[in-house]
Order: sequence, then structure tokens, then C-alpha cells
Amino acid sequence: MNITSILDYIDNGHMALPEFQRGYVWGREQVRGLFQSLYRGHPVGSLLVWATSASTAAHRGDGKLAPGVVKLLLDGQQRITSLYGVIRGEPPKFFDGNPKSFTELRFNLATEEFEFYQPIKMRDDPLWIDVTQLMKSGNAGVGTFINNLNSVPEHTARLGEYVGRLNQLLGIRDKHFHIEEVTGSDKTLDVVVDIFNRVNSGGTKLSKGDLALAKICADWPEARDTMKASLVRWREAGYDFTLDWLLRSVNTVLTGEAKFLYLHDRSADEISDALARAVRHTDTALNMIAGRLGLDHNRVLFARFAVPVMVRFLEMRGGRLNERTRDKLLFWYVQSGMWGRFSASTESVIDKDLGILEQSGGNLEKLIDELRLSQGGLRVEPGHFHSWSVGSRFYPVLYMLTRMTEARDWGTGLPLKRELLGKMSSLEVHHIFPRAQLYKADYSRSEVNALGNFCFLTKDTNLVISDRRPEAYFEEIEAAHPGALRSQWVPEDRQLWKLSHFREFLEARKELLAEAANTCLRSLLHDDVDVLEAAASARVSDRVLLGGIANEDEARALEELNTWVESQGYAKGEIAWDLVDERTGEQKAVLDLVWPDGIQTELSEPVAVLLGEGPELLAMANEAGFRCFTSLDSAKAYVSRLENADHATAAE
Repeated sequence: MNITSILDYIDNGHMALPEFQRGYVWGREQVRGLFQSLYRGHPVGSLLVWATSASTAAHRGDGKLAPGVVKLLLDGQQRITSLYGVIRGEPPKFFDGNPKSFTELRFNLATEEFEFYQPIKMRDDPLWIDVTQLMKSGNAGVGTFINNLNSVPEHTARLGEYVGRLNQLLGIRDKHFHIEEVTGSDKTLDVVVDIFNRVNSGGTKLSKGDLALAKICADWPEARDTMKASLVRWREAGYDFTLDWLLRSVNTVLTGEAKFLYLHDRSADEISDALARAVRHTDTALNMIAGRLGLDHNRVLFARFAVPVMVRFLEMRGGRLNERTRDKLLFWYVQSGMWGRFSASTESVIDKDLGILEQSGGNLEKLIDELRLSQGGLRVEPGHFHSWSVGSRFYPVLYMLTRMTEARDWGTGLPLKRELLGKMSSLEVHHIFPRAQLYKADYSRSEVNALGNFCFLTKDTNLVISDRRPEAYFEEIEAAHPGALRSQWVPEDRQLWKLSHFREFLEARKELLAEAANTCLRSLLHDDVDVLEAAASARVSDRVLLGGIANEDEARALEELNTWVESQGYAKGEIAWDLVDERTGEQKAVLDLVWPDGIQTELSEPVAVLLGEGPELLAMANEAGFRCFTSLDSAKAYVSRLENADHATAAE
């Protein structure tokens, strides 16, 4: 079937995308490469479709299916979507991705190369042909381009050659794809998904969550969009979640299980009702976490896979908790985050905790006992604040202490509350001892960026303090706002405020932070503090955590890179990614910014951006399968040449 006919099939509802397919993941380089191959007559593969009844076909998007048999694309979505986007000038009805990946494609009549529009290079140059404009106008449009070329005398000598190339470019519409069909009454959704995964063994395979969602959408086509609406709302509130994550909570509400297979035989009405309850309980859990603990945005929301367990508990209690029960649930949540309970074997750990809830009739003490047994204790010790960087598990704890105890800003003396107005009142990490001074004194990166050297201040106060030494600015703060230093757990011994006593300052502040953490944990237990006091201290490691985002400047640079990569039509990465021992759940390192499934989701290798890290961490990340980049420029260069990048895993 030629390309024009395939696109017509999509327009008239005879060809569509099955609901279980993921969204469009190609970037501009793949689109450019596809058109280059088609123009030169190179093979571009065949298509695989599932021929099934339109009356039962669960398909993506809001396009209407034609009656009778419909062809659902199993293999070829990226190519056909790219062709549709460029030739039609708009995405197909089933599109879910970044349309910038195929807009503004240009073709150079002199070099016969495809590139995306660059104003300085291409503006007012008739040799650069707008591919979409030519495809939409067809043969009639060739004349327009010829007239444009004729207006420039230097091009007239090669006019015949250029006309041939215009027709060759237009001829892409007539190229043929061989189409193989999967058909027959025995081809159930399970069988077809298995075929899809086999065909896509080197590409985008379906997760268990994808398969569950495919089965749900077969009966309830609006399910995916309904779930995405909640994800968008949470993202606007500062929390970034995935469909799999939300579906996990739907599962726990409806079945009390973590494994997605338990959803397969549930009706559309049951799923719809469970989704509404899961969203409501998730809102409640996030409001509790933000309102009581102060963990009010994505970067400080640890233990996110504890939330589906919290959602199940809320479901068992009818969505309403009294103050004591709410706080005990939050105690369990904080403990889960501090010890990384859900960092490894996530599904099996959730399943275990759900089983404890079911068997005990929703007894939180049983959940807490499980944590105590697995960790060896629950009390926080100074050594737990030994780690460094904003990726440490105790970084959210420091933020939580700041918010729960209403630690005071050193510039205004006011409690650091979420409600502070103005962009200069946003909270920032402040290095108590300035980085420049510490590096000059030969302190290591992990010491300079130790949690004990962090506090949170308003942006305005951070700028005013700048890089002054504590021995200079602490006295001013104490005079202007008595007690403000103590509210941020600064040791009162003035000798420790000197640069020469920095290590002693860290040790003393770790003592104060541990005491504050246990006080906050006790407040969540009300008068039932035996849960904490009778338990031993949690295990302490004196190993310096490898890797980490050193400061807000580095965090902003990584976020800007992440945004830039996403703007190029690729996947969004994960900042401060936890590299753990899969057996024990122990945090081995923090990787600054990663794409665990590749910048092109499951079409390219896993990537890690590691700024300022040493060879030990690079070796560890490489061993875990990541291709590593140690600068923003090298990461951007990789994205720019992604089509031709090799698959070496050595750090660049």
C-alpha cells in the first residue's frame, strides 16, 4: 500500500492505533532520517497491523472508526505518524507526543539534504523547500517553487535539475509499504500484545501497567485521558507522577493487591469508580504530606511508592482519619522514605505491605513493626546526617524539619512557611559555610555540600548573605533576630562558627538535627512514643554517599537541560536518581540526571548526566548500564547527534 493510501486510511477510520500503544517518541533526527531514506529509495521496513472488528477495537484518540474491519498498527507507529505529520502538516487523531518533532522540515534542492528550519540559515533562500507545503500543495505547488527559483538568476541554469528533485521529493507519497496482517478469531488482546512485544523486542515493549491499561481501555476508551487529567493537575501543583504510578493506586483501591494482573477481569464501571476514589485518596495523602510534613513539591517528595499503600489504608478507613491516625500514618511514611523501603523490588514490597494491612485489618503498628524489623530500629542518629547533596534521602528530612518546626529565615526572622509571597521569598538551599571559602581551604566536595552545611532560607536572604563567613554574619543575625540561628540548629559555641572548625561544626549540627528529627517523629506519635523509644537506633553507615547535586545552581542547570531535552521532542529525565542495591535497598549513589529507559524511551540506551563526579561513580553508573556524560555540553551534543550515536557506554 502506498503512503498516500495509508494516510487516507487513517483519515477515513480504516487504520488506527491500538489503545495499548505508547505515545510518539521519535525525535527530529529520526524524522529527518526517514525522509532521507525515502527520498533516496532506501528500504524503510514493513508494517504490521492487527485486522480486527471496528465494533470491539480499542483505539487511541478521538477519531471515528469506519464500520467493518479496522487495521490497528502494531509495528510502524513512529514512521507512519512522522509521515502523516509532515505530509498532512498536523498530527493524526491518535497522536500523543511532541509535534515539534516533525514540524518545519526543509529540503535543500542543491545538496538534497533534509534539515529542520533554521531562520538565519534558510530565510529567503528559495533552495530550502518547505516539505509540508510542497506535500500539501502537490503537483500544483511545484509551479510556485519553480517561480521562486526563476526569480533568482543564479538558479536558472540548474532549473531542470531542481524540478526533477522536486518531483522526486513529491514522489515520497507514492512509496509503498509492505503490510503484514495479524488476523483471526484466536487473536485475543493477550495474544496480540505478546506479538507486539516480540516484534518490538529491541524497541518500546509494554510494561505490565501498559497491558493492564490496554485491557481497561478496551472497555473504557476514555480511561487513559481521564487518568492523564489528574497527572496534569498534580504536575501543576508541583508533583510529577506516571500513569503506572496512578494505576498502582487504582489497583490497591479496587483489589488490595499490587500486581496489575488483578485488574484484568474488572469491569469499566469498577475501574472508573476505583479511579475516582484513588484520585481522591491521593489528594488526601498529598495534602497530609504537604500540610503536616511540609513536603510540598516533587524534589522533596521521597517514598512516592508509599502513597499507593497510604491510598489503600485511606480506602479501608472510608477516606477519613482522625488526627492521631493521620499522624501515625505519616510517621510510617517518613520512616519508609528515610530508609528507602520502596527503592528496590517496588512491586513486591508494596504487595508485602498491602498484605500486612489486609491481614491485620488496617493495623498501622504492624506496618511500623515491619519497618523496624527490616531496618533494625527507627530512631534517627547523628550519623544518618552524614550524607551529602540534595539527592540524599535525608535531604527531604532536613526540608521537613524546616517546615514542621517553622524554622526562621535569617533575613526577616519570620517562620519559613509555604504561604510566603513574592519570587524572592521562595526557599533556597543555603551553604552555611560558603563553598568558595571551603574549597579554598581544601575541603572535599562531599564536605562542602554536606547536609550539615545546608539550611533553607528565602532567596532574598541567600543573596544578601552571599559568600560571607559565619563568624562574620552570624553575630548580625543573632542581634537582629534572637533565636533564629537556634531555630535552624546552629551550634551556640561561637568557636565552631570559624572556618578552621568546620568539621567540628558539622558534627555538632548533626547532633542537633538528629535530636530535632526524633522530636518531630515523636510529635507524630502523640503519646504513643514507645514505638520510637523502645526501638533501637536505625542502622548507620559511615560510607560517604557517591554522587549528588551539590547546590541549587547545579540543580537549576540540570532542570534547564531536562527542559531543553524535552523541548527537542524526547523523554523527560529523572533528577537525583537513587542507585540502589537491588537486594538490600541500600542507597549506593545518587545520579544527577538520568533517563533509565533512554532519552528516546526504550529506543536508545540509558543515559546519565553526572556533573563533577569522580571515576568511582562513573564506573558504578557504567556498570549499571548507563552511558555517562560529565558536562551539559556533551549531553546536548549527544542529543543533537542521537540518530548516529554509537552505543558505547564509556563516559564522555
